[in-house]
Amino acid sequence: MQQDRPLQGQRALVTGGSSGIGRAVAALLIEAGARVAINGRDGAALDAAAAELGALAVQGDVGVEEDARRIVEATAESFGGVDILINNAGFGRFAPLLETSAEDMETVWRTNVLGAFLVGRECARRMVEQGSGTIVNVASTAALRGFQRGSAYASSKFALRGMTECWRDELRRHDVRVILCNPSEVLTDFSRRAGGNQEPSPKKLVPEDIAHAVLGALVTDPRGFVPEFSVFATNPF
Repeated sequence: MQQDRPLQGQRALVTGGSSGIGRAVAALLIEAGARVAINGRDGAALDAAAAELGALAVQGDVGVEEDARRIVEATAESFGGVDILINNAGFGRFAPLLETSAEDMETVWRTNVLGAFLVGRECARRMVEQGSGTIVNVASTAALRGFQRGSAYASSKFALRGMTECWRDELRRHDVRVILCNPSEVLTDFSRRAGGNQEPSPKKLVPEDIAHAVLGALVTDPRGFVPEFSVFATNPF
């Protein structure tokens, strides 16, 4: 394995890969030698990102079981298997408790928890069969501490963290590593899509910061792994 292409020959799927953290991770995995499929719901944005990155585009909604199966199947059929899953698809809705609707909770949980579960399960089946693989669940520092207006989002990330611990305990016996990544605030379209405003700052994290941290965890020799890590800006204030 070449030092400058440490993931040479690895086969990866990145959900939520057409923008933000997912896209940055996909770009770095390709640079490191991996073959990468990216997934997203917006077909046009996904195709444009895939063409620019040199990735395989697999459109679909991870929160729909049939789509989740098809996404993983298409990746495995194209590459001959799946070695790495970056379970990154997710979004947020933020409101005070008294104004949070059942729809808010269901919609956020469908993608952030159910979607991660469905894609993770399908990839894990293949990884257990081949006796190797790495799953990286992208959560948030919101998985570590709740905050006002965060009932839907933070609870989904706490759930993802708990689910990650369950998978880790089950899959270690099959030489499959399960890692949780907790990014702090990152300059992406996340806030705008959630209806909020994000103040730009050269001191805040960018998607490439998270991508490099994920790559560092992935290139650790398979006999060991980093179970969980958080990435904070040093001084974003």
